[in-house]
Amino acid sequence: MRLDHIAYRVADRNRTARFFREAFGYKVQQEFTIDFGDSQTAQCIALEPPEKALRDTPWIGLSPPGFEASAFHLAPEVFVSDGSPGSIVGDWVAARGGVGGIHHLAYQVQSVEETMRLWKEKGYAEFTSDAPLRCPGLTQVFTRPSELTGVIYEFIERGEFGFCKDNVRALMESTRGIR
Repeated sequence: MRLDHIAYRVADRNRTARFFREAFGYKVQQEFTIDFGDSQTAQCIALEPPEKALRDTPWIGLSPPGFEASAFHLAPEVFVSDGSPGSIVGDWVAARGGVGGIHHLAYQVQSVEETMRLWKEKGYAEFTSDAPLRCPGLTQVFTRPSELTGVIYEFIERGEFGFCKDNVRALMESTRGIR
């Protein structure tokens, strides 16, 4: 399991994205708008770290004889969104004094369904949907805020880097009303 991305909901996505680009060397991967169909929108920017894993890079690397295998943990992607007043994202930011903050931490797992089953069985979390959300090459689910940490966790299973606009919309909608 590795930290895949950190998602921020903020008042000004462009200003926040500029900070990550200038301070940490992130690059814009993609930008898109989520339309909630009620004239409410969220604007999104996905950022990738300066060090990017190559396709099919294993998480565990070989080490010289006599040393333990080492894990590869590159910097996570960053996902930044802002939203119109009254939108899911806009309301979440407003509830935090107009500043916003970290909305969730996403962990890449081997199987979202198996992780959901295990977390339910152990009583670690409730989920915002009964089943994972799927796009080609991408499976995701959100927890409700953890009773232990107050954090929303996302489990993600992906073949490549990037985000799926349809899943992002469904994930955002699954958190409607969660403050």
